[in-house]
Amino acid sequence: MVRDTNKHFKFDWITIILFFLLVGFGWLNILSASHTGGDINYFDFSHPYGKQLLFIFLTFILIILLLAIDAKFYERFSSIIFIVSMLSLVGLFIFGKNVNGATSWYAIGGMTLQPSEFAKAATALAVAKHISDLNTNINSLKDQIQTFLIIIIPALLVLLQNDTGSTIVYGAFFFVLYREGLPKYYLSIGISVIILSVLALKFDALIASIVAAIVITGYHFMSKKKAPFFQLLFVLLLSILLSFGVKSFYDYILRPHQQDRISLWLRLEKDPVKLEAMKRTFAYNLNESEKAINSGGFNGKGFMEGTRTTGKFVPEQHTDYIFSTVGEEWGFLGCSFVVILFVLLLLRILHLAELQKSQFSRVYGYGVASIIFIHFLINIGMVMGLIPTIGIPLPLFSYGGSGLWAFTILIFIFIKLDSNKINEW
Repeated sequence: MVRDTNKHFKFDWITIILFFLLVGFGWLNILSASHTGGDINYFDFSHPYGKQLLFIFLTFILIILLLAIDAKFYERFSSIIFIVSMLSLVGLFIFGKNVNGATSWYAIGGMTLQPSEFAKAATALAVAKHISDLNTNINSLKDQIQTFLIIIIPALLVLLQNDTGSTIVYGAFFFVLYREGLPKYYLSIGISVIILSVLALKFDALIASIVAAIVITGYHFMSKKKAPFFQLLFVLLLSILLSFGVKSFYDYILRPHQQDRISLWLRLEKDPVKLEAMKRTFAYNLNESEKAINSGGFNGKGFMEGTRTTGKFVPEQHTDYIFSTVGEEWGFLGCSFVVILFVLLLLRILHLAELQKSQFSRVYGYGVASIIFIHFLINIGMVMGLIPTIGIPLPLFSYGGSGLWAFTILIFIFIKLDSNKINEW
């Protein structure tokens, strides 16, 4: 198959078009969610829609810079980029600005910059560099530990800044490692930990331990290949420690507002009076978001015609809850359109990743797709009440310069890497 190597067409335009469709449609919904009535001045930077338009304009400049840099630069200097990014996270403990309880922003003039957003791209580059340097699947325990450390370091720094949402995103790299040969038993361990944690919180640590003991013992006797008794005992003890550890972490480590969000999700609160108070305090945004989405019906109420959106029933709707604007004003059709765009973008990136000649480019491509997928999954699930409320924006869609630029960097570095592969054909 002959590929067009003309310099104007060497980039993957399908990915670029999907990118701009999401950014453009996102801005229309930010406009609707943040408009306060009267005439619209698109360059009024006192409104989120005006600021986002400025961010989008600066994004064009950023894209030109990203595509102008030689593709080999990103692999060669990935370690330095990662170190600089980690230093920017450490600097937040000294110079960071606290917003909504999280010290995750640098205040620069009248703007704020969130380095944790950019750290995801830096981590994706570092993971891709480390795995490609191994030049093999990550089968050995030493290689696995080293790779885990690259992911854990930024996740821990972000967690210490009380930004739980961004911390969870680093779990996306599990998909990357699994693609590159991480043993399958890690998947079993991960699923088991999640189930055991939910059981310990929903019922009791003792009940979770008993269930774990029954399952582990039953699996042992049903398995054709019997594990040694000490291994069985070790796994059982770990399960008991995990059950009581999760319950203790919930009771004594998590902050009250974090406890309440998990409690609402798992329906842990039995006192109806306290439950109602928690709903008013912590589930208000969620309830109003669900009402807005449900009111949109099949076709929606029309652009800037959403009564719950224009009435500002959902606080800060232009940020994490932007999808509720889509649901109300564009209906089921609009929601489906957004979901399809994201699915196409993810599939396209994964398809291109599999076509890469170098392992570095492939691993990085999977990192990009995994980060976007986790953001998309958690944000949509949060807005629809399927998972606890977590402050994670919808990629390329929610208001915010840091988020938009970080995802732009993620995607267009990969587009540049892919174009380098095309040029070598």
